[in-house]
Amino acid sequence: QLQASGGGLAQPGGSLRLSCAASGYNFDWYAIGWFRQAPGKEREGISCIPNSGTRRNYVDSVKGRFAISRDNRKKSVYLQMNSLKPEDTAIYYCAARRFHSCSFDRDWYEYWGQGTQVTVSS
Repeated sequence: QLQASGGGLAQPGGSLRLSCAASGYNFDWYAIGWFRQAPGKEREGISCIPNSGTRRNYVDSVKGRFAISRDNRKKSVYLQMNSLKPEDTAIYYCAARRFHSCSFDRDWYEYWGQGTQVTVSS
Protein backbone atom coordinates (compact mmCIF):
# COMPACT_ATOMS: atom_id res chain seq x y z
CA GLN A 1 0.00 0.00 0.00
CA LEU A 2 1.24 3.47 -0.90
CA GLN A 3 0.11 6.81 0.44
CA ALA A 4 1.10 10.12 -1.10
CA SER A 5 0.92 13.32 0.91
CA GLY A 6 2.31 16.82 1.08
CA GLY A 7 0.37 18.52 -1.67
CA GLY A 8 -1.21 21.91 -1.29
CA LEU A 9 -1.23 25.42 -2.62
CA ALA A 10 2.04 27.13 -3.50
CA GLN A 11 2.91 30.40 -5.16
CA PRO A 12 4.93 30.45 -8.36
CA GLY A 13 8.57 30.10 -7.40
CA GLY A 14 7.64 28.37 -4.18
CA SER A 15 8.35 24.88 -2.91
CA LEU A 16 6.53 21.81 -1.71
CA ARG A 17 7.75 18.45 -0.54
CA LEU A 18 5.73 15.37 -1.37
CA SER A 19 6.03 12.12 0.53
CA CYS A 20 5.14 8.60 -0.52
CA ALA A 21 4.87 6.19 2.40
CA ALA A 22 4.67 2.44 1.93
CA SER A 23 3.45 -0.32 4.16
CA GLY A 24 3.08 -4.04 4.01
CA TYR A 25 6.12 -5.17 2.04
CA ASN A 26 9.90 -5.04 1.73
CA PHE A 27 10.16 -1.51 0.48
CA ASP A 28 13.79 -1.79 -0.54
CA TRP A 29 12.85 -4.33 -3.23
CA TYR A 30 10.76 -1.75 -5.05
CA ALA A 31 11.45 0.94 -7.60
CA ILE A 32 9.31 4.05 -7.15
CA GLY A 33 7.98 6.52 -9.67
CA TRP A 34 6.29 9.89 -9.31
CA PHE A 35 3.58 10.77 -11.80
CA ARG A 36 1.26 13.68 -12.26
CA GLN A 37 -1.99 14.28 -14.05
CA ALA A 38 -3.21 17.73 -14.94
CA PRO A 39 -6.86 18.35 -15.85
CA GLY A 40 -7.60 17.08 -19.32
CA LYS A 41 -4.19 15.49 -19.72
CA GLU A 42 -2.80 12.01 -19.43
CA ARG A 43 -0.87 10.87 -16.40
CA GLU A 44 2.83 11.41 -17.02
CA GLY A 45 5.90 10.12 -15.30
CA ILE A 46 8.14 12.89 -14.00
CA SER A 47 10.70 11.24 -11.75
CA CYS A 48 11.71 7.79 -10.60
CA ILE A 49 14.25 6.14 -8.36
CA PRO A 50 15.49 2.53 -8.36
CA ASN A 51 15.22 0.34 -5.30
CA SER A 52 18.79 1.12 -4.26
CA GLY A 53 18.32 4.86 -4.64
CA THR A 54 21.65 5.11 -6.43
CA ARG A 55 20.30 6.85 -9.50
CA ARG A 56 17.67 9.56 -9.81
CA ASN A 57 15.77 10.17 -12.99
CA TYR A 58 13.79 13.18 -14.20
CA VAL A 59 11.95 14.33 -17.24
CA ASP A 60 13.16 17.54 -18.79
CA SER A 61 10.23 19.62 -17.55
CA VAL A 62 11.23 19.14 -13.90
CA LYS A 63 14.97 18.58 -14.16
CA GLY A 64 16.88 21.04 -12.03
CA ARG A 65 13.78 21.98 -10.03
CA PHE A 66 12.60 18.69 -8.50
CA ALA A 67 14.62 16.22 -6.46
CA ILE A 68 13.64 12.67 -5.65
CA SER A 69 15.05 10.75 -2.70
CA ARG A 70 14.21 7.72 -0.63
CA ASP A 71 14.72 6.44 2.89
CA ASN A 72 14.29 2.69 2.86
CA ARG A 73 14.38 2.49 6.66
CA LYS A 74 11.32 4.74 6.78
CA LYS A 75 9.76 3.07 3.72
CA SER A 76 9.36 6.46 2.13
CA VAL A 77 10.18 8.32 -1.04
CA TYR A 78 10.19 12.09 -1.28
CA LEU A 79 9.83 14.61 -4.07
CA GLN A 80 11.20 18.03 -3.26
CA MET A 81 9.68 20.50 -5.68
CA ASN A 82 11.31 23.91 -6.00
CA SER A 83 10.78 26.84 -8.34
CA LEU A 84 7.22 25.74 -8.88
CA LYS A 85 5.35 26.94 -11.94
CA PRO A 86 1.62 27.15 -12.64
CA GLU A 87 2.05 24.34 -15.16
CA ASP A 88 3.11 22.06 -12.31
CA THR A 89 -0.49 22.13 -11.10
CA ALA A 90 -1.74 18.54 -11.11
CA ILE A 91 -2.62 15.58 -8.98
CA TYR A 92 0.61 13.83 -8.05
CA TYR A 93 0.84 10.06 -7.62
CA CYS A 94 3.51 7.66 -6.52
CA ALA A 95 3.77 4.13 -7.85
CA ALA A 96 5.84 1.04 -7.08
CA ARG A 97 7.10 -2.05 -8.80
CA ARG A 98 9.25 -4.85 -7.43
CA PHE A 99 12.30 -4.34 -9.60
CA HIS A 100 15.77 -2.87 -9.30
CA SER A 101 15.47 -0.16 -11.95
CA CYS A 102 12.62 2.27 -12.55
CA SER A 103 10.57 3.59 -15.45
CA PHE A 104 8.47 6.55 -16.56
CA ASP A 105 5.90 4.19 -18.08
CA ARG A 106 2.72 4.27 -16.01
CA ASP A 107 1.69 0.84 -17.26
CA TRP A 108 4.86 -0.69 -15.86
CA TYR A 109 4.02 -0.13 -12.20
CA GLU A 110 2.18 -2.61 -9.99
CA TYR A 111 0.97 -0.46 -7.13
CA TRP A 112 -0.36 3.07 -6.92
CA GLY A 113 -1.03 5.45 -4.13
CA GLN A 114 -3.93 7.85 -4.04
CA GLY A 115 -3.07 11.23 -5.46
CA THR A 116 -2.23 14.45 -3.71
CA GLN A 117 -3.26 17.75 -5.25
CA VAL A 118 -0.64 20.35 -6.02
CA THR A 119 -1.83 23.79 -7.07
CA VAL A 120 0.57 26.52 -8.08
CA SER A 121 -1.09 29.89 -8.25
CA SER A 122 -0.65 33.44 -7.10
